[in-house]
Amino acid sequence: MKKISRRGHSTLNELNITPLLDLVFVLLVIFIITTPQMVNSLEMALPSGKPPPANPNAPKPKINHIVVDEKGQIFLNAAAVPDGQLKERLRSLKASDPDPKIVVKGADNVEYQKMIKVLDALQQLEITKIGLATQAGP
Repeated sequence: MKKISRRGHSTLNELNITPLLDLVFVLLVIFIITTPQMVNSLEMALPSGKPPPANPNAPKPKINHIVVDEKGQIFLNAAAVPDGQLKERLRSLKASDPDPKIVVKGADNVEYQKMIKVLDALQQLEITKIGLATQAGP
């Protein structure tokens, strides 16, 4: 006579949660890795949609111009600046005005490195109000 085991036909009394724990740990690792990349640590002051009210009595701000011509010669406020003197001239400009406003314009055929040299000098002196001048196409 053959005995039939009741164990094989009974309901499942215990749930094996090992695969479930593996899945939870994998998801936890994925969230730990991707969360720091989603945090934006760059602080930006974005302009609002409305212009500030104009004060007619306020003096117009002095805007300094830096021009780099086709030959790579640098001009600060229409005065030629010898190579290596730009940083000293900007430093003296910043001494007279703690927050100078500067517009940088490069010629069409100027070497890229010359423009980077000017922008790098501005960054090293912590001059932050910089505009890049462009020309409209034909």
